[in-house]
Amino acid sequence: MMGRVNVSKSLKKWYLVTATAIAAVLLTLPAASFAAKNAKPIKIGVPGAHTGDLASYGLPTVKATELVIKAKNEAGGINGQMIQLLTEDDACKPEMAVNAATKLVTSGAQAIIGHICSGATNAALGVYKDAKLVVISPSATNPPLTQSGDNPNFFRTIASDDAQARLQVDFALDKLGVKKVAVIHDKGDYGKGLAEFAKTFLEASPGVTVTIFEGVTPGAVDYSAVVQKIKQSKAEAVIFGGYHPEASKIVTQMRRRGMKIPFISDDGVKDDTFIKVAGKYAEGVYATGPKDTSTNPLTIKAIADHKQFYGEDPGAFFLNAYAAAQAMVNAIEKAGSTDYDKLIHALRNEAVETPLGNIKFDEKGDAIGIGFSIYQVQKGVYVEME
Repeated sequence: MMGRVNVSKSLKKWYLVTATAIAAVLLTLPAASFAAKNAKPIKIGVPGAHTGDLASYGLPTVKATELVIKAKNEAGGINGQMIQLLTEDDACKPEMAVNAATKLVTSGAQAIIGHICSGATNAALGVYKDAKLVVISPSATNPPLTQSGDNPNFFRTIASDDAQARLQVDFALDKLGVKKVAVIHDKGDYGKGLAEFAKTFLEASPGVTVTIFEGVTPGAVDYSAVVQKIKQSKAEAVIFGGYHPEASKIVTQMRRRGMKIPFISDDGVKDDTFIKVAGKYAEGVYATGPKDTSTNPLTIKAIADHKQFYGEDPGAFFLNAYAAAQAMVNAIEKAGSTDYDKLIHALRNEAVETPLGNIKFDEKGDAIGIGFSIYQVQKGVYVEME
């Protein structure tokens, strides 16, 4: 009897301990799940041109980031934390960009994908630097943004203007065989900066003449004065630095005057909106743009997801923005936080697979392995040149 009593007491004690342990586990699991679901979200800000003539550049970045965030949140977020998207419109204007940046900082943004235009990016970077926020732009190509050393918090998933201008000049001289080139720009950080590089490269080439180097006023209706100067200079080609609204008007006025010389522009013009606005006069125009990665499986998926979610093809810089968002999310995950120094270390050292390829960033903030190609409008679409 004593043995049975001892066994009974032991069993009761075992059951009590086990039941208590199981209950503790069961109570902990819902609590952990609840905590994960209710953890403060990670806020990623996306500033850019969301209205106005250049919205066709800014809105694709919002959509790309939204798709990356959606996929990550559906997979459980970053270490249990959901990601929240914040947006602010700067219309690609420097004065608006500072305001947009300030609003994002005030709203608690912990990382930034943007801005879109170089001038707006340059104006806003000081706000983010003071707030210790890391910024990745998909499209701001002005070289000093990374090469000046003044912006340690800035990264980009696109090559800089000096590489773009070098490609334009080499194409004009080597492929088109021209010797007299008119260089035009829109006076902005991006357009003028690119044009200045093109001018420098042209002037360093034996036997080549820059017939005119001149800025135009953005938003003007009539560019006949500069078109006349191009014609009188006997230029054999035009290199333009700027965006599609001005380029479409200049090309249209050139062609209507019977000027059939090559028009070579930049990634600010390599956009379907340019073709829509310039219409038949867009035919034959050359523009530099990010290399075609359409055969990359991640590119195919990203574009298919965009079509499914938004019901249309993505716009300019979509893939660069998608890569920027992926790089930022990957860096936050690898860093284990949005800490400024940890994020910068992760971006420079942790590669990530993107539609642009496997990328990470150099010490200056430029993505390694990303470059430009020359495209031409052929039958109403941009075609990458061999």
